[in-house]
Parts: sequence; C-alpha cells; structure tokens
Amino acid sequence: MIDREQVQKVAHLARLELTPEQQEQFSQQLSQILEYVEQLNELDTTDVPPTTRAIEVSNVTREDEINPYVEKEALLEQAPVREDDYFRVPQILNE
Repeated sequence: MIDREQVQKVAHLARLELTPEQQEQFSQQLSQILEYVEQLNELDTTDVPPTTRAIEVSNVTREDEINPYVEKEALLEQAPVREDDYFRVPQILNE
C-alpha cells in the first residue's frame, strides 16, 4: 500500500500542492493501480509479442504532391517585409 508520505514525495517531485484529502484519495487510488499491476504480473506472457498498441493502426495520410502556387506575386504582396521572392522574417538562431 502506498502511504501518504510517498504520495507527498511524488507530489513534491511533480511540483503539485495536494490537500490532505487529495493525498488520502491518491494514496488509495495508486495502491489500487499497483494491486492491479501485480495481478497482471501473474500472467504468463512468454508467447505474447511486444506491441505498442492493442489494435493495428494504419496511416491514412495522402502522398505529397508538388503543386506550384500560381498567384505567387499576389501572395508575396501581402508580406510585411519582402526580399526578392521570399518573406523576410526576424532571425531566431545565432550565426
């Protein structure tokens, strides 16, 4: 069982301020979570392959296509500061 002192230590590390009621609540909840994990540790998982997800997920994005923007000049005219065919932006990295 996780006691309130351990909850206080974790809360301090996480920079959380907990009321005494919250400390008691989290102590009970964390203890229940650890008890459940202990039950899971009793299962034989030697033939279970490691996974990152419980279900298969596929990527549904489209292929990148290069399409030139036909109104480039109209777009560049809206720039607050322009340099040739580019937007001029403030430097953010040191040289």
